[in-house]
Amino acid sequence: MKSSLRVKVKPARKAPTAIDAKSPSSLFPIVGIGASAGGLEAFSELLRYLPEKTGMAFVLVQHLDPKHGSALQEILARTTKIPLTEVTQGVAAEPDHAYVIPANANLTIKNGILQLGSRLLTRGQHMPIDNFFRSLAETAGSRAIGVILSGTASDGTEGCRAIKAAGGITFAQDEESAKYDSMPRSAVNAGCIDFILPPKDIARELGGLSQHPYIALGAGSEMEGFQGMASSELNALFGLLRESSGVDFINYKHTTLQRRIRRRMAVHKIETLKDYLRLIAKKPDELDELYRDLLIHVTGFFREPETFVALRKHVYPKLFEGRKPDNPVRIWVAGCSTGEEVYSLAITLLEYMWVHSRNISQAATAIQIFATDISDTALDRARTGLYAEAAVSEISAERLKRFFARQDGGYQINKSIRDMCIFARQNLVKDPPFSNLDLVSCRNLLIYLGPVLQRRVIPALHYSLKPGGFLMLGTSENLGGFAEHFGLVDKKDKIYQKRKTAARLTTYFAGADYLPGRAAEAKPAREVPAPYTLEREAEHMLVNRFIPASIVVNDQMEIVQFHGRTGAYLEPPAGQPSFSLAKMARDGLLVDLREALDTAKKTNATVRRDGVQIQSEGGMREVNLEVMPLRGYSAPERFYVVVFQDVVRKPEVFESHHRAAKTAKAARSTGRGTELLKREVEQLRKQLRALIQEHETIAEEFKAAHEEVLSANEELQSTNEEVETSKEELQSTNEELTTLNEEMQNRNAELGSANNDLLNLLGHVDIPVVMVSNDLRIRRFTPPAQKLLNLLPGDIGRRLGEIRPNLEVEDLEALAHEAIRHATPQQREVRTTDGGWRVLHVRPYKTWDNRIEGAVISLQDVDALKRSLDQTREYADTIVESAREPILVLDDKLQVTAANPAFYRVFEVSTEETEERLIFDLGDGQWNIPRLRHLLEEVIPQNSRVDDFEMSHKFPHIGQRDMLLNARRIELQPGHPFILLAIEDVTDKSGEGAA
Repeated sequence: MKSSLRVKVKPARKAPTAIDAKSPSSLFPIVGIGASAGGLEAFSELLRYLPEKTGMAFVLVQHLDPKHGSALQEILARTTKIPLTEVTQGVAAEPDHAYVIPANANLTIKNGILQLGSRLLTRGQHMPIDNFFRSLAETAGSRAIGVILSGTASDGTEGCRAIKAAGGITFAQDEESAKYDSMPRSAVNAGCIDFILPPKDIARELGGLSQHPYIALGAGSEMEGFQGMASSELNALFGLLRESSGVDFINYKHTTLQRRIRRRMAVHKIETLKDYLRLIAKKPDELDELYRDLLIHVTGFFREPETFVALRKHVYPKLFEGRKPDNPVRIWVAGCSTGEEVYSLAITLLEYMWVHSRNISQAATAIQIFATDISDTALDRARTGLYAEAAVSEISAERLKRFFARQDGGYQINKSIRDMCIFARQNLVKDPPFSNLDLVSCRNLLIYLGPVLQRRVIPALHYSLKPGGFLMLGTSENLGGFAEHFGLVDKKDKIYQKRKTAARLTTYFAGADYLPGRAAEAKPAREVPAPYTLEREAEHMLVNRFIPASIVVNDQMEIVQFHGRTGAYLEPPAGQPSFSLAKMARDGLLVDLREALDTAKKTNATVRRDGVQIQSEGGMREVNLEVMPLRGYSAPERFYVVVFQDVVRKPEVFESHHRAAKTAKAARSTGRGTELLKREVEQLRKQLRALIQEHETIAEEFKAAHEEVLSANEELQSTNEEVETSKEELQSTNEELTTLNEEMQNRNAELGSANNDLLNLLGHVDIPVVMVSNDLRIRRFTPPAQKLLNLLPGDIGRRLGEIRPNLEVEDLEALAHEAIRHATPQQREVRTTDGGWRVLHVRPYKTWDNRIEGAVISLQDVDALKRSLDQTREYADTIVESAREPILVLDDKLQVTAANPAFYRVFEVSTEETEERLIFDLGDGQWNIPRLRHLLEEVIPQNSRVDDFEMSHKFPHIGQRDMLLNARRIELQPGHPFILLAIEDVTDKSGEGAA
């Protein structure tokens, strides 16, 4: 950090000015402390043990009831001697002071000034801790400290991630002391916590950290007052990292690496790198922690939204233009981190396809997205596609509903999108890249690589793109010396297109080292010569001898082809080889040649310039130029043929008189010189007019650019060098390539595990089960199904109708087809050939996304139950038939299904007059009594009974009879209830009673 930014500002009570606003956060650490349920006890304990003089400012953020005022400040002020106040708008944070968030407000900090805003809801939840911690990371950088105490849900996790990414230190309360451990546990599981301690120990650690140079001086003073970063010690540490992780950081930018190393040293309260190396020797696990710190992943969904707008405008239309069905869209995200950018690209690409579905062939919509990184932990998280609530807070509700599924703990990307993306581990600087790609996204990776690695990575990206493919970089990145191999598509969003005529760059991905090899070692493959013919050889000889010296250039004045001998007009430049005409043209040629090319571009006609004098190897040479526009058959880029012709003077005839000849020659020379000067003056005038017009155009562009620079400068004036470095770090990911093979191995392992589980499940379930596909072909069956359905292992793939099961069922295939077609289960009782009974269940086979892809046939053994029911039914029938009283059996519709012999004998009726008829229609309707009807209709639904219902009726054959009716609900077979109605003749008893 520059010394001018480290001047102390006196803590005045007046409203802070713009200059004052920059000072507080750059002079002392700021500690953000977040809590929710159970946070009062944790706040009190931490403040009670906190030293009075630490040089830090403390900001307490609590989940408060928005409808009531807060007494938190009054309660906590009793537990500490540190001045504690409730935040008011615009108050400047001061060291050795504590501040409490007010109720119903959102708190942020900018340049040391605490700012209040309206309460914000994310998916219906208030996340004040995340909001404050993010702003704290931006304004304080390495001096930001985050503490998560007791609370529910996951507020604070993303904020701690931002603080750690900015170089700050993070704490979480341990589960034993936390009244509610959801908030601290969520942050710990996210891997963004350095210390897990009870509140009193957190207070003591804060007191110790306040004296460490990394906290007290800040990461920005790494080049000034922080000792212990000797080159030899750094190289030793990089060697240990290379041995443990396989990644060589020696050619990464040391500024960022040293900041991360010093952060780990601050965690262990170590001030010199030599002591840190001793710690690693004692605790080798620290190397893994350092490696994870060096690879902190800072990313998000739809980060820099204007970039995705530019993709929709400039890139996506070109991806589908004239694409054939067998040519999928291939995209590579280098340094994919935890996958947010990968899924953002997939979502925006699908949205574009849906909007323009009429113009895109359905057969040409296959998409392959390769995503690679060097961190296995990040890749595992990216593959699952599961993200916390705070990670998707910026995504619209419509996108969440369409592309995500709500899961416990957050939101998961839909499986159809996850299947489009292939995640794998690969080292970008040494492993072979992918090839034939349409789009490569390598955003905010190059800024972490030194010049040596950038010269390796950019050629690899160039190699991976197909001609005309697109490359997207971060806003702080550029192509350096490789810019001439790409065309600029969008300057603001750094989108480039590989030139179709660009020469292939030398790539260095064959070896494991980081030092580029010699370009001469890569010998091009020898071309197979065309068949020799006398006519072809003659043409070749004549062309080489008589064709004028000429070249073919494109719109950017890059030479595409050479014809004839052009050495007198063009000269290779010193340094790196180049085909730029501006660099190869000899002295005196470029001005006229550029003017002629510009005229040819505007008029689309041949342009000629005579008498151009250039400096060649033999002195001055007079040349005629001719520029002819040329357009290829399919290339959209325009080309121009430039022909060079030396001016040939006719030999002079000497006169006899030497003096006269000399005088005439001098006159002609003077005239020719005058004519040449006039022509040159006229050319200079034309060129001057063109230059003036070009200058006016450039001046307008510069004016607009100047206004943009001024606007940008006003925004940048509020930041210092330390914040800029941290912001670059927040906008980037430390990412590298992985391989496709590893991703497929991971998926095969998952599929193998699931297949083993399925085989074990089917093998241990003693139920015949057969799975068939939509075309009714057998896919899988359990061992018990082999005997019952007469199956063999070779029957897999046969149609269901081709097998002959040991069942008395003729329409098994029709049942399966019905279940698949209508998505409704089918059930039937079937009998085996040996006389046993089974219940046949045919259910639709449903996938995870509720699609029907076949049917599942299972058979339940009900033979014992069936026989028991038959015996019970026979027993009941015997009782009914042997009863002396008349008995009727009614179904649920009150139709007579059976009557015992006593009924036919007493009432002198036949079976035809009784069975399959409603009880109320028997005889002359004597049983159609409203009260009886009501009672019988409630027996089955209500499981009620009829007891001693009295009725009297004069029957045709037996005369007047008095009877008592009793009814009961009987269910011998599940799902088939009936009513047993017993009729007792009490005529004689009632007559005796009357007597």
